[in-house]
Amino acid sequence: MNLIQRIENRKVKVGGLGMGYVGLPLVREFCKAGLNVIGFDIDRAKVEQLSAGRSYIEHIPSETIGPLVRSGLLEATADFTRLAETDAIIMCVPTPLDNLRQPDLTAVRDTTKTIAANLRRGQLVILESTTYPGTTEEECRPILEASGHKCGVDFFLAFSPEREDPGTPQYSAGNIPKVVGGCDPESTRVAAALYRQVLVEGGEVSSSQVAAACKILENIYRCVNIALVNELKLLFDKMGIDIWEVIRAASTKPFGFQAFYPGPGLGGHCIPIDPFYLSWKAREYGQPTRFIELAGEVNAAMPEYVVSRLTAALNKQRKPLNGSKICIAGMAYKKDVDDIRESPAVALANLLHQAGAAVTYNDPHIPRVKTRHSTLELQSVELTEQFLQEQDCLLIATDHSAYDYARLVRHSQLVVDTRDATKNVTEGREKIVKG
Repeated sequence: MNLIQRIENRKVKVGGLGMGYVGLPLVREFCKAGLNVIGFDIDRAKVEQLSAGRSYIEHIPSETIGPLVRSGLLEATADFTRLAETDAIIMCVPTPLDNLRQPDLTAVRDTTKTIAANLRRGQLVILESTTYPGTTEEECRPILEASGHKCGVDFFLAFSPEREDPGTPQYSAGNIPKVVGGCDPESTRVAAALYRQVLVEGGEVSSSQVAAACKILENIYRCVNIALVNELKLLFDKMGIDIWEVIRAASTKPFGFQAFYPGPGLGGHCIPIDPFYLSWKAREYGQPTRFIELAGEVNAAMPEYVVSRLTAALNKQRKPLNGSKICIAGMAYKKDVDDIRESPAVALANLLHQAGAAVTYNDPHIPRVKTRHSTLELQSVELTEQFLQEQDCLLIATDHSAYDYARLVRHSQLVVDTRDATKNVTEGREKIVKG
């Protein structure tokens, strides 16, 4: 029985490499469909929690993980020699930028080397980590073939972009269409057959490069349009025009317009990072990517613009930023999630701290903050009436649904709102400054 037949009969074991915001939701879907899964991670704390049936990601409840572990469908391990037990291996590892804002493929390369050391004939390997077109062929394939196995003959290799959208309940790994492109036609067929067992089919494309370019296009589309409204926000602020009201008015048009919204900067693992993967790769072909680079500059400058707006608002009250008490409401990169990857709120906290402000934060989803980009180690504080009254400014960086914005405004001296979260607040509007 060949691999496709075993997949269609659901007689395969899947290995998920990287049990984070992408890997854990994905393996949960395979388990729910009745496939056995081994979840691999170098973080032993994650392995221990999963082995105990506990989730460490807010939108993946332990109530859905525990039964899968107890039934034996899901195992978690840091023993990578067990990769040899699996029939399909899916890589969901980080692809950050380095200090020079160039692609850092260390995790992809190291993980591929680990797979190669345990590769056996007939296995399927899929990369899901967002990266530039060509990574699967140029980075992963040579490492895997150095094991003595030939792609398309001894093993199969494909790329399928992750499309997770944390905090959006109507979309989950199980109902988001899956695009698949292999390094050869047979690899495409095998990978598509695997995903077809558990996920909505999005289509087979002609190559791994096309599949990777698909994800990059999706994120660049959002990055450029967000940069556009951020730039318009800077202009409209000077003109005394509320950009949020403009967007609401434009959204009444039933065609030819899609709403994008300004903010204090871009966050999450995708939009602030992925476009730079393509612009870096474009240099190899001598092709400038001016839209991408300009969008990146506009979006990256937004935290400093917010601080300038906050400083000006304090100045009107004859208060310097240096020494002022500033509380940031919302540290996550988007509303209603527990994810601070590349969060502009962290950048804001650093900028305010460097300017001499006494910085605190509240986030109902994030009890403490310590990241590799931050010089601060903070714990979430309770937004009591007394605490709010003692702050010189409340800076709304993330518009969590849990916040009572009318209450926050009522008890604050000054509110800088970067998300239009206070649009429905009527009492105390004179305290509110759009950031």
